[in-house]
Amino acid sequence: MTYYVGIDIAKYKHDCFIADDSGCVIRDSFSFSNDKDGFNVLLSILKELKPKGQIKIGFESTGHYHFNLKLCLEANGFDYVEFNPLLVHKFISTQTLRRTKTDKKDAQLIAKYLMTIDYKPYVNSFYHINNLKSLTRLRETLITDRTRFLNQITSYLDQIFPEFKPLFENGLNDSAFYLLTHYMTPAKMSKLDSNKYSKMKSELRHPISYQKICQIKDAAIYSIGHTSSALEYALKSSLNVYLYFDNQIEELESKITEIYDSLNCHIHTIKGISKITAAGILSEIGNFDKFLTPAQIQAYAGLEPSKNDSGTHDGLGVMVKHGSSYLRKYLMNSAETFYIYNPSISDFYWKKRNEGKHHRVALSHVARKLINTVFYLEKHNQDFDSTLVK
Repeated sequence: MTYYVGIDIAKYKHDCFIADDSGCVIRDSFSFSNDKDGFNVLLSILKELKPKGQIKIGFESTGHYHFNLKLCLEANGFDYVEFNPLLVHKFISTQTLRRTKTDKKDAQLIAKYLMTIDYKPYVNSFYHINNLKSLTRLRETLITDRTRFLNQITSYLDQIFPEFKPLFENGLNDSAFYLLTHYMTPAKMSKLDSNKYSKMKSELRHPISYQKICQIKDAAIYSIGHTSSALEYALKSSLNVYLYFDNQIEELESKITEIYDSLNCHIHTIKGISKITAAGILSEIGNFDKFLTPAQIQAYAGLEPSKNDSGTHDGLGVMVKHGSSYLRKYLMNSAETFYIYNPSISDFYWKKRNEGKHHRVALSHVARKLINTVFYLEKHNQDFDSTLVK
């Protein structure tokens, strides 16, 4: 006998419904608190069922409120599946025309939905994958915040020393931030000399040349910038926050790399993909065993085109974008380097461009090639071989 356990997740309590494979109600909807006592109530009920038959547990992937429940189930030997809330919502809408929605009713319908799908439980790597996902997503947030403060720094520099940033063609680097932190205003930078440059060289790993220092000094002497105590304070504050975010991102990347290295993954062996990006892709996909084909990952990332087939009309529409926006971003960004570093993929990219496709559209085709490659490497547990890419 198989038991189907549907759980509706909420912040402070979860609702559960249990039925068997014949549709008989084994345990009508009941609630248990989102804490140790509540989890013990659920475990005692599940353990009563376990000797009698197989248990299949399902719930929606909603925020972080199910995190501790997943750890509890995993620690006690129970597997589970997570559903895309959109799919569950569509299934529920087919069951009734009424607009009645309750947590207890949702738990019952989740159990019913569980009966209709191919059950592919998560493997016991949730803890590490979830940690990786938390860290990679936090990194994305910090990078966004860091960029915001970089824009503020640029804005203040345009007023205080507008000639400064154009001297760094590839963007502000460690030397630029050193000079801004220690001197900041044109008046102070106009007094740069060989002694100050020697001090900077002793503190930085890759400082700019003394010739560049002389250019900055000349620009400072003839700068049209305006300095005030308020602008200096604003620039200093933005610099401090930017450098704080930069330091936090560096520490995060070290932790991400450490976890990624422990997971025996092969994504980083693809030319053009770093371990940090590979960790982001892995954390968003999670368990590759839940996907039968690369097309399923493509759909999960929201990279598949919509299809409109009606009557005499048959065509593809815009990208669906239903799925993990983080995974979609990682894949699209990785597609840039994937075609640059791999000749056969570069040929494929330019073939699409020559067909009249826009850069981003051609890039989405490359991203799908990348998905195929990632899927093959992880399914076959092997490193990337550029000679096999077609």
